[in-house]
Amino acid sequence: MIRTADQLHTFTAQLLQAAGADQRNAQRVAQALVGANLCGVDTHGVWHLPGYVQAIRAGELLPTAWPTILEEGPAYARVAGGWTFGHVGAEVAMELALDKAATSGIALVSLVQAHHIGRLGEYVELAASRNMVGLVWAGGFAEEQPVAMPYGGRRPVLHTNPLAMGFPAGAETPMVLDFATTALSGVKVVEARSQGKQLPPGCIADREGKPTTDPEEFFKGGGHLPFGGHKGYGLMLAAELLGRVFTGSDTFAERPHGGPIFGHTGTAMIAFRADLFQPLTEYASRTDELEQRVRAVPPALGFAEVLVPGDLEARTREVRQREGIPIPDDLWGRLSELASSLGVEVG
Repeated sequence: MIRTADQLHTFTAQLLQAAGADQRNAQRVAQALVGANLCGVDTHGVWHLPGYVQAIRAGELLPTAWPTILEEGPAYARVAGGWTFGHVGAEVAMELALDKAATSGIALVSLVQAHHIGRLGEYVELAASRNMVGLVWAGGFAEEQPVAMPYGGRRPVLHTNPLAMGFPAGAETPMVLDFATTALSGVKVVEARSQGKQLPPGCIADREGKPTTDPEEFFKGGGHLPFGGHKGYGLMLAAELLGRVFTGSDTFAERPHGGPIFGHTGTAMIAFRADLFQPLTEYASRTDELEQRVRAVPPALGFAEVLVPGDLEARTREVRQREGIPIPDDLWGRLSELASSLGVEVG
């Protein structure tokens, strides 16, 4: 099934409004989900729509709420998402950080009381578009349902705890890093199980802490493994400290809002001007030179070229804008059934 970005956006916004969202929130979430699909990060796209509708029905997500600023200073703020869609609160928080950084040079904004904020890369791309460096650290997902094992452990205690960094460039593509601190996202484990597929080695372990490629073992008490062994584990803890502990998100937990995964989550967003220590033209020139130098390295056996983070997403976005977004038939079937149950016409 192929859908244009506009078709998918209209469908998504209509479905969300039928589920109870107001137009402002529905449009923002549609923008975020379709944007993820456009750049090839399908794990953070319209796949999540059934889960959001379920969360609305369970009272975990308040679809017409709007974020508020709880406290702020010249270079910092804390934003409460109001338990609406996380994409709404996260955009407000990052825009606030960028506005403050434009004046102060650097700013940090924390976000609490937010549901799933989606693809973190979106927010650091926003920073890069304003000639700023953006960093996002998220944690607090494991307070009720831990799914990630610490390095050397055999019991889940943490979560996927993602992070993202975005660096503006000149003529070259902005450099964007966006990844979970586990070897795989949770969506990929769910999809592998539903499709009867095995996972790559080193991604999950069974309930005894033994590495396995069988996704079924994950749901029998197993868990994610950190990427890169002790190094990924260290970043996982850093995301937990910055996302949950530093932001104080536990203080703002309100059952049943957020549900078992998002009730305690917190996100730290940092932005600073790329021209703090040199003219922007010099920063951009040096960044472009670095990217060009890295891409010029001869590819190793089995590789066609050397890329920098953000290249694949930029290329995929260009292709899908032109040729449309592929939606797996099984997913489109689920979305069509959901739409029909909400009285939304499926085109």
